[in-house]
Amino acid sequence: MDFLKIQPIHLDILREIGNIGAGHAATALSKMLNKAVDMKVPSVNVISFEEISEMVGGAENVVASVFLRIVGDAPGCMFFMLPIEQAELLLKDLLGGQRVQLAGDDVSEISLSALQEVGNILSGSYLTSFSDFTSLNLQPSVPATSIDMAGAILSFGLFEISTVSDYAIVIDTAFTDIEKQDEVKGHFFLLPDPESFSKIFLALGVPLDE
Repeated sequence: MDFLKIQPIHLDILREIGNIGAGHAATALSKMLNKAVDMKVPSVNVISFEEISEMVGGAENVVASVFLRIVGDAPGCMFFMLPIEQAELLLKDLLGGQRVQLAGDDVSEISLSALQEVGNILSGSYLTSFSDFTSLNLQPSVPATSIDMAGAILSFGLFEISTVSDYAIVIDTAFTDIEKQDEVKGHFFLLPDPESFSKIFLALGVPLDE
């Protein structure tokens, strides 16, 4: 794929897909938390693989992450990453105000389970949105949750699928607890396999070769 072929119209469509996915995820999270949650997508971009670590504070920055593999018509993988303090704030809401600690060795199973559930909701919502727009069959694998350096998470995820993805679609995601007005910001990365990128844009009606 030629990175230079990405045009504003491609990003506009990806942002629309992201906003619809965010709307579905906000509804699911609101039911889960039993409170009003708003989600928005401030921006969508296509970036080089090397830039992913920079977006989350550098390769050595410790983050909370949910990783999954996408199978179907346009295989790839997905990462949802957010800074530790942001993840703790989100999970504190999710667990009814219970103190959450993700840094260090004393990470509770319930915290990791809650993080995985959020990742499930987000990935399902975004993938459904992509599938609806493209009519491509996209199915998620069981997500893997981890707390580690961003570089290590990315390397492990891509090693597991034995592929190299040159570019990623990054969907910035912001959650807001309507009641408290707390905002949590994370990044959602979609890394299509090299041959899948063109398939996605072709299915969206905006081929990259035009």
